[in-house]
Amino acid sequence: MNMKKSTLAVITTVAIFSFSLGGQMFAAGNTFKDIDNINGKEKIISLKNQGLIKGVSESQFLPGSKVTTAQGIQFISGGLQLSLAAIDFNKAPVASGLFTKVKDKAWYAEAFINAYYNQVKLPKDIDPSLIMTKEQFTNYLMQAIEGVGNLPMINIVPVDIADEASLTPAYQGSIQRSLKYKINTLDANGKFNPKSELTRAEAAIMLYNALEFLKTGG
Repeated sequence: MNMKKSTLAVITTVAIFSFSLGGQMFAAGNTFKDIDNINGKEKIISLKNQGLIKGVSESQFLPGSKVTTAQGIQFISGGLQLSLAAIDFNKAPVASGLFTKVKDKAWYAEAFINAYYNQVKLPKDIDPSLIMTKEQFTNYLMQAIEGVGNLPMINIVPVDIADEASLTPAYQGSIQRSLKYKINTLDANGKFNPKSELTRAEAAIMLYNALEFLKTGG
C-alpha cells in the first residue's frame, strides 16, 4: 500500500467523544450527580458543558468505572479529532489489516485505525477488551498530542518519581513529558501509580489537560 502523509495541523476544534462500549449514551443534564466528591470535577463539568463528553445516563458519569483499551483509544481518537484526512491511500485501510484482535465491524475499529495513522504506536496484538492502565493511556495520549500539535523534541529535567521502579521503561519518556506539560501530576506521596487501572474520571481530566496544553501551546 502506498500512502502520502502531509503535516498534521495543530488542533483547532475538538470532536464529541464518549466512553461507549458500543451501546447508546445519553447527553448529560446541567451536571452529573455522581462527581461531587471527585477531584477535577470542574474539568469534567467543563468538558460536558462544551459538549465534549457524555454520561451513561442523564445524571451519571460513573467516574470510578474502569476504561477498557477500546474505550481509551476511542477517547483519544475522538477527543483529539484524529482522522485520515491528511493521508492518501490507494485502498482504504481496515482494522484487521493492522491488528490481530480488532475486528473490522467493531464500534471502535475506526478509532484504532485513526490512532495508528496519526503517530500512535499501537502494537499489532493490542487487545481492546483489556482494562487500560494509567501509564498505557498516558503513553498513547502523549503520542497523539505530540503528533497533532507537531510538537518539537525538547530536553527536560526528569521529575523524581517515588515509584519510578514500577514504570514500564518504554513509557518513561511519555510519562515525564506528561508531567512537564501538566497533563499528569504525582500524588501526595510523589507517586505516579503507573499500573493502576484507569478510571473514567482520570481519563477525562487527562484529556482536558491535554486539550488545554494544545490550546495554549504550553
